[in-house]
Amino acid sequence: MDDQEEELAAEQRAQWQSTYAAHPGMYGEEPSTAAVHAAGLFRTAGARQVLELGAGHGRDALYFAREGFTVHATDFSPTGLRQLRHAAHEQDVAERISTTVHDVREPLPMPNATVDAVFAHMLLCMALSTGEIHALADEIRRVLRPGGTFVYTVRHTGDAHYGAGTAHGDDIYEHGGFAVHFFPRALVDSLAEGWTLDEVHPFEEGDLPRRLWRVTQTLPG
Repeated sequence: MDDQEEELAAEQRAQWQSTYAAHPGMYGEEPSTAAVHAAGLFRTAGARQVLELGAGHGRDALYFAREGFTVHATDFSPTGLRQLRHAAHEQDVAERISTTVHDVREPLPMPNATVDAVFAHMLLCMALSTGEIHALADEIRRVLRPGGTFVYTVRHTGDAHYGAGTAHGDDIYEHGGFAVHFFPRALVDSLAEGWTLDEVHPFEEGDLPRRLWRVTQTLPG
């Protein structure tokens, strides 16, 4: 990571920390549509354990737990994860959720081939360089069991905010204090090399609306 990337990463960590502190439960209690879809896929695949990357205050992690999965939720915001743990106790699913403060620029904190499924809603399109995204995909491949499923969502270059705001290079644009790496389709395809790419599903979310892809890929057994 060069100095400019490190500075942007530090700014974004501080931005998310202050945002979660100022707006507890900012995304509400209902799960994302991507998480609802992923839960069905994970169940069909026989998964029991889900690793969620970028869990935030936990609306999706809590949903997975309510659906009977054991969830390991990670995020680089201690504030968001505190809110997640509090909600888990209130919803009586605390025994099925563990949390780790973790920046995905670092190696994932679990051994090889120990995870049934990985879920990441709008985590890969944060302020990560293309190299960091590829390194994360390699880490996800490392921790997944053979036949494991990876579901992620990203904003893409067809989004209305692509090209707007402050440009940081590498298809990263900052708008309203939040930096987003907008994915071209070629990046999705390159991340699926060596996997089975099951689906790239376009959908919209939010008021803008944000334009995203929901990507499902499976590690060969």
